[in-house]
Amino acid sequence: MTASLAEDSIIRFARGVRLQHDRVRERWIIQAPERAFIPDPVAAEVLKLVDGTLTLGQIVAELASRFAAPVDVIGRDVHVMITDLINRQVLVA
Repeated sequence: MTASLAEDSIIRFARGVRLQHDRVRERWIIQAPERAFIPDPVAAEVLKLVDGTLTLGQIVAELASRFAAPVDVIGRDVHVMITDLINRQVLVA
């Protein structure tokens, strides 16, 4: 299944999935029923913006501003990552 994302797609975590900071290990963890993922630091920055109210375009714009990077480059990378996590049933749009 391939996710179809538009700039105005609202991104949120799937039911039962959450992003949690592990204070002991000082890293972010995606917790899902019967599984967990450890995102790399870049992915964690993206996932921290997934709050169920921001669109894909708003997430990309915030990251481009925060890291002073070209919107098209950030957009491509974020789109690939979010599509992958939608296909893994971690995120929904």
